Amino acid sequence: MAIIRELNGIKPEIADDVFLAENCAIIGDVKIEKNCSIWYNVVIRGDVNYIRIGENTNIQDGTVIHATYKKYPTIIGNNVSVGHSAIIHACTIEDNVLIGMGAIIMDNAVIKRGSVVAAGSIVLPNTIVEENSVYAGVPAKHVKNADEKIKELIDKTVKNYNLYVTWYKN
Repeated sequence: MAIIRELNGIKPEIADDVFLAENCAIIGDVKIEKNCSIWYNVVIRGDVNYIRIGENTNIQDGTVIHATYKKYPTIIGNNVSVGHSAIIHACTIEDNVLIGMGAIIMDNAVIKRGSVVAAGSIVLPNTIVEENSVYAGVPAKHVKNADEKIKELIDKTVKNYNLYVTWYKN
């Protein structure tokens, strides 16, 4: 059973239909909207600031989501896929975004809607990833604009994870 822990009098709020892998941990001031999936070994630690996750979002295996004390919360929009082993720290990720496996998004960064951060990339503090763009590298830089194939990839990843959830719920 998932670890859902109240901290300092604040209990996570999780929509009834959210898939929670048995060994994920969700702590403190966290709100997760409907039709999301939180996969194996994910840690979402709302102990030092709040964390909000929008609808239809998947947080894949091994990801860590945290915030910065008294400074920056973490806000993740709707229709977002966060790849395996990503680190999402005190940033904003808008709607319809794909964060690649092992990517790191640092404090006060903003990932604008319709964008992709490539696997293994590091988005430095205070970076603004432009809308409908692809960023890659260390540090992450703009490499191209998101074309129809990229937008299809973002949508397909969300749909695939919604399908995978049905396998686990049966």
